[in-house]
Amino acid sequence: MSRHILLINGPNLNLLGKREPHIYGHTSLADVESQAQAQAASLGATLEAFQSNHEGAIVDRIQQAAAWWTPPEGHRQTPPVSAIIINPGAYTHTSVAIRDALSGVDIPFVEVHISNVHAREEFRRHSYLSDKAVAVIAGLGVFGYQAALEFVAKHLKLK
Repeated sequence: MSRHILLINGPNLNLLGKREPHIYGHTSLADVESQAQAQAASLGATLEAFQSNHEGAIVDRIQQAAAWWTPPEGHRQTPPVSAIIINPGAYTHTSVAIRDALSGVDIPFVEVHISNVHAREEFRRHSYLSDKAVAVIAGLGVFGYQAALEFVAKHLKLK
């Protein structure tokens, strides 16, 4: 049985490679997503990438990942999600809604940050998600996504 992993990227990550490359690097989000999909395939899993700058859209996609979610008439059913990898961007520090959505779907998730949020501004040092995550990866650059996938593969016993 193939496992399905959902990769969620939050606000401003669509600008990856362009926005503050001295902090976030030069790799584009499209490159991160294609590398993650190839890595997931090599691990025997599928990976769906989703990005939004809108909190509600992220909450909606998390809810749709739940095994119990039934799509409205005329919408397609998505594959059951075994794990979520999420870089919530700035919503890390503000979104109780995303926290509640992740808690409500009962799907293990890994929180990823490209920069070391603990070495930056004080307000970036608090996460509404970390205490619910099975792992938190920060400060590894875009390699953090690869590390998250490796961890998820071991967590789901794909390896």
